[in-house]
This record gives sequence, C-alpha cells and structure tokens, in this order.
Amino acid sequence: MSTLDQVLEEMDFDFLGTGDHAMSVDGLRKVLGNDHFFFLDIRTNQELVYAAFPFATHIPLDELPRRIEELPTDKCIVAFCSSIFRGAVAYTYLRGRGFDEVKGLTASIEELVKIFKPGPLAKM
Repeated sequence: MSTLDQVLEEMDFDFLGTGDHAMSVDGLRKVLGNDHFFFLDIRTNQELVYAAFPFATHIPLDELPRRIEELPTDKCIVAFCSSIFRGAVAYTYLRGRGFDEVKGLTASIEELVKIFKPGPLAKM
C-alpha cells in the first residue's frame, strides 16, 4: 500500500468530523507568530501580485514537487490559497510525501485580508 493510499484511508468520517486537518481564521490568529507553524501560500505568482502575506512562504502549487525540500519537516505546515480546493490538494500531496503535521486553511483570501486591517490586527 502506498503512502497516498494510507492518507486517503485516514480520511474517514471521524477524521473529517474532528477538523484536525483544518485551520480556521481564528486558529490562524491564535498561532500567528508561533514558530511551530509554517504558513505555505500556494497561490500562483499572478495571484501574489494582488495580495501578499509576509508571514507565509510562497511556493505555487505547481512548483511544490520540485521545491519540496524547502519545507520544514519539524513544523506544522498550513497550506492556503484563494480556493480551498488547492489547499486540499496541497494537504493530500504533503501528507502523501510523508509530512505528518499538515493543515489546510479553511478561510478565503477575503477573510484572511480582513484580519490584517488595523482594528483586527491591533486585537492580535
């Protein structure tokens, strides 16, 4: 059985129900600045031009296979993009490649941008 097969078999009702594979905007707020979390922006280069997130490392999803060595193996990787679909692809890919601690951000880019306005940012 391949590692990807094992990852998919883990994705049963109980796994999905716990939400351990995901992180919300509130979860991001709580861990931002915690060195154990590595935020991975997998949007395209074209998307990055319109909204950049300095707390994240940018590696477009299509470059992830050839840049995999840039990712830490001792941190929780939180993948995000403008579509939750690509985040799910990155989650599954990273788990299939042997990364144990991976989460997908369940927020849209719009939600993410909102927390970096002066009011919400001051509360963090």
